[in-house]
Amino acid sequence: MDLGIRGKRGLVCAASKGLGRACAEALAEAGVDLVVNARGAETLEAAAQEIAARHGVSVTPVAADITTEAGRAAVLEALGGQADILVNNAGGPPPGSWTDWSRDDFIKAIDANMLTAIALMQALVPGMMERGWGRVVNITSQSVRSPIAVLGLSNTARAGLTGFVAGMSRQVAPHGVVVNNLLPGIHATDRAVSLDSGVARAEGIDLDEARRRREATIPTRSYGRPEDFGAACAFLCSQQARFMVGQNILLDGGALNVTV
Repeated sequence: MDLGIRGKRGLVCAASKGLGRACAEALAEAGVDLVVNARGAETLEAAAQEIAARHGVSVTPVAADITTEAGRAAVLEALGGQADILVNNAGGPPPGSWTDWSRDDFIKAIDANMLTAIALMQALVPGMMERGWGRVVNITSQSVRSPIAVLGLSNTARAGLTGFVAGMSRQVAPHGVVVNNLLPGIHATDRAVSLDSGVARAEGIDLDEARRRREATIPTRSYGRPEDFGAACAFLCSQQARFMVGQNILLDGGALNVTV
């Protein structure tokens, strides 16, 4: 399918690996020129070179912490202050217990997983509205539909972003800007390894066993593939997604057992 976005310009955050990298790959395959961001310069630059060579598009790496004002300023400068597509993404806060988290822990999580995405939308969406076209995809988590007890910091911050998007997306839709959230379940990324490692340590089992146990709870009996997630992101950025507004699209292999 031709997504109709060849020649558009996009920003993908946390794009050096994992789900962010998969989104950047899928958008580049569709012909989108990119600015990609992550904190690790070496990995990011290698990813940018590989994506550009593979898909024949322009890929500009900006190594910076997107959760800081300075990091966002650097990315916006590389964009020239405007983009057609924005993919918000940031690593989730660490697992733990609700009894142990301090106010600072919550503020840090909200800064990274709620306020950073909002700041980038505030910076880029007005220009999209002026030009009459734009796409925003916020990578959140399945936890906004079904909270994960040990990820309470993530539950809190991402649910807040979901509430913001529910209202904001309807306000910008008349101007041709489509905003949606993409909710990953467990995918075969470093994040899954981190979570499974925690389970393995807590239960005294090896990593493979921890993964097998988690896979058994997923109807597909497997973790998601990053490239499938990237394809879903690219579709939400397409011309064909113009009528999907303010939705929370769950990609979890059927793990969340709900009717609606």
